Amino acid sequence: MSGRRKGRKVAPPRFRSRKDSRQAVRFTANARFKVLDNGRLRLPKIGDLEVRWSRELPAAPTSVTVIRDAVGRHFASFVVQTADQLLPELDSEVGIDLGLTHFAVMSDGTKVTAPKFLRRAARKLRRLQQGLSRKQRGSNNRKKAVRKVARAHAKVADTRWDWQHKLSTQIIRDNQAVFVEDLCVTGLARTRLAKSVHDAGWSQFAAMLEYKAARYGRTFARVDRFFPSTRMCSDCGRINDKMALNVRTWGCPCGSLHDRDVNAAKNIRAAGRADLNDRRAQIRPAPVPAPRREAVTRRELAPSGV
Repeated sequence: MSGRRKGRKVAPPRFRSRKDSRQAVRFTANARFKVLDNGRLRLPKIGDLEVRWSRELPAAPTSVTVIRDAVGRHFASFVVQTADQLLPELDSEVGIDLGLTHFAVMSDGTKVTAPKFLRRAARKLRRLQQGLSRKQRGSNNRKKAVRKVARAHAKVADTRWDWQHKLSTQIIRDNQAVFVEDLCVTGLARTRLAKSVHDAGWSQFAAMLEYKAARYGRTFARVDRFFPSTRMCSDCGRINDKMALNVRTWGCPCGSLHDRDVNAAKNIRAAGRADLNDRRAQIRPAPVPAPRREAVTRRELAPSGV
């Protein structure tokens, strides 16, 4: 807080409150929770709870975290120990250029249109926010309006989460190595494109690619954000002058005509290959932290496949 440390400024610690929209409680093995044969979850001092299971547990859980979100939904997150599910090796490698008009442009020319989930739900969110502002503070109607707004935002977040999971899994399964640009999302979020940047969710998508690559035995690497992937010709390597954002195609003096995003994706793939060769990277990358939504009791005991 004094400002003498390197990095971003930090704020004072915020203590937990019963009024927080997100509440969580964790039960370890010492608490003697149990998954019953009938599919229910037995928690101490709470009892047997009905659970709608999203998947079968691959091993006996070491802890469980019960989470209640702002909408009032409850989730049970288990910590289990599993082995990595290695996929057959492939020869294909891909570089990905992340953007706003097209969420992802691959080095092979594939373009994925940005879904813009928040923009599509903006009208409904605006109406619900206006209704919330008219409710009297402390009233039951205001609590209902808060829950409606939270439910609308949760739907947007869940839809984006599901869509990015499916896209990242497909990319990891189809390619042996995946390279992306290390974007400064925090800096871009301070510009006039802040709403679109947050709606895209680049950091979340890159994190999915990273831990899924470690889980399935793929290679994942980030290219330096200062690498001139857009201005460099992918054919001759010439670095041209800066271009405005509205310039989508440009020609190099060598005679090559480039699509701005596809050319950047090709350069990202080439830079990722060169960086891995310099560092003599292995096919199996280093372990990465578990996804943010998964609870871990002790980080040193959590394998890369958790």
